[in-house]
Amino acid sequence: MRRTIVGVMGGSQVDEATAAGARELGKLIAENGWVLLSGGRPTGVMQASVTGASEAGGLTVGVLFDDDPSEAARGLDLVLPTGMGAGRNIINVLSSDVVVACRGSGGTLSEIALALRFERPVVLLDFDPGAEFLNGSASNARWSLAATPGECIEKVRSYLAELGRV
Repeated sequence: MRRTIVGVMGGSQVDEATAAGARELGKLIAENGWVLLSGGRPTGVMQASVTGASEAGGLTVGVLFDDDPSEAARGLDLVLPTGMGAGRNIINVLSSDVVVACRGSGGTLSEIALALRFERPVVLLDFDPGAEFLNGSASNARWSLAATPGECIEKVRSYLAELGRV
């Protein structure tokens, strides 16, 4: 059976609380034996989640905005430079079994919308762009809010069970 991939999306510039939550989330993803996929930048949610997963011995994948692998987050095991800019967001989403979105802005919102459009469940960690946006992205949108990384992991596990991935 192939490995389960949890995509972690979020801002490249975030506050300390968001970075700490992303780092804990990465750790928990690794402890569950799942692969962490991110946008792979060496800043914000991407670096924090990769750091947490890497420190916990997990497998990490970064799908880069640019074509330069030297621009990747520290701790990534697999670096995929795309040179596609924001077009790489579709790769992030379609490669993930479940998408977790931490606080972010336009890029993160686009990944959430794409995930819902392509029927990937979304868990929003301490981030609520609003039900109107979330439900408007797809008629059968599956999303939930989580206040903590632990609660987030429980929701991810529930979605994975629905998908037959646990």
